[in-house]
Amino acid sequence: MLSTQVAQLRQGVPAGLADADAVVAGFDDALVGGFARVGDEAATALAALADAVASTPLRDRVAEAVGKVTAGSFSQEDLAALAGARSALLGAAHDALLGQFDAALGRERAPWTAPPGVPAEVSAPRGAARAWLHETAVAGWRGVDHDLLSAAGAPVEAALAEPALRRLAVLLDGLAAELRASHPVALMSQVPARRWADLWSRAMLLAQDWSVPDGEVETVSGRLLPLGVDLHEHCTTVQVQVHGVLEPSDGQPARLVRTAVAAAKVETITGPAVWRLLQAHPNLLAALAQRRVLTVTDLPLHGGDLRWLDAQARAGEQADPFATARLLLAPAIAAATAPLDRHPAAIAEPVLLEGYTTRQDDDGLTVEWDDQQLPVAVDRLPAAGPLTPALVAASSCCLGLLRWDGGRWQVQPLAVRATVKRKPVEAHNGDWAEGVTDPKVAKVEAKTGDAVAVLRERAGRLLRR
Repeated sequence: MLSTQVAQLRQGVPAGLADADAVVAGFDDALVGGFARVGDEAATALAALADAVASTPLRDRVAEAVGKVTAGSFSQEDLAALAGARSALLGAAHDALLGQFDAALGRERAPWTAPPGVPAEVSAPRGAARAWLHETAVAGWRGVDHDLLSAAGAPVEAALAEPALRRLAVLLDGLAAELRASHPVALMSQVPARRWADLWSRAMLLAQDWSVPDGEVETVSGRLLPLGVDLHEHCTTVQVQVHGVLEPSDGQPARLVRTAVAAAKVETITGPAVWRLLQAHPNLLAALAQRRVLTVTDLPLHGGDLRWLDAQARAGEQADPFATARLLLAPAIAAATAPLDRHPAAIAEPVLLEGYTTRQDDDGLTVEWDDQQLPVAVDRLPAAGPLTPALVAASSCCLGLLRWDGGRWQVQPLAVRATVKRKPVEAHNGDWAEGVTDPKVAKVEAKTGDAVAVLRERAGRLLRR
């Protein structure tokens, strides 16, 4: 990425972005107190949401919903309308930011071609989920109590029983778990209003008796050249998301794709040990650790998301991710984002940064070209890889994901080239996929023991009883 491209990104936020964010923030604050009794401030925020979509097809339905919520007599359908309006505003913000990014980098993006949704068969689990979300909105985050948290179990269990509703089930379960961990919310000094409203709105839309197409599903074969790994770790789950370039075997243009594998975990399994939970995917892990090309056969592709089937992949020759980025990142075609996934926080675009210097100050670490600066999201560096803030600060070349966070563009490093003690060093998030390669870290791991092996042995002992 050249300084001129950074300058284009930093010239200013798209028109109306700040206003849209303020409207969403007002709705989120209203949801904190709940809709049982809507005060003047919350009523003003709801009216602003209706005004924001007044020039769209949502106008009449959202205006009606706002009137009913303000009056204190509203239905699940009214809440769905509000969730839809909120999601539409964030989707528009996502599209504006991604359009700015594509214009600055000259990235080509495929259009969204999925047909519109249609009514689906009435589902009891969806109805149970809507009922719980309705009660949650009435109480507000400050009003969440033990009874409401206990009631979440039934809709989660019902949704889990239907494969098509697993996404909704996991989302509800995660939201309830966060509320449970924060209980009593009324005593919290600061409520994560944006995050919880994001989860609530998404769940409300997924719980509708409506079929939402995910876009065309195709089967692809070819060469997958990994660019970098983004690790997502939660106390009960770990996910490895691989960003790469797919060269289809049928001669079609190269495409930017991502694929992910995940595993359940317990809170005591952290750091490099999480890789041992993913041993069911040896070909993927080998390609990441050894920086190799993957030959894939007949893998399902939904937009830009490749469903990983390890048995249908084979690790091949070595490939330098930095060379891949230099040669293939610019001409590769990016996929459109599904409508329900359009949110500024979901933007994660692979980029190659070269020829920069770094600067550390009270505001954090930045990379710089001439008079242009780009903040570095060092808080996103995973404990399961070799990248550290010090190594990033010593770098002059970086493969990363460009994100929109906190009202500004930031880069999340996935791999860097640096000079440490006058020696060139290269590190990637996936380097420890087959085991720790840093002697110091390996020594620490040896002292603490293999938590995964211990837990598996204990589980096996319990099952044998």
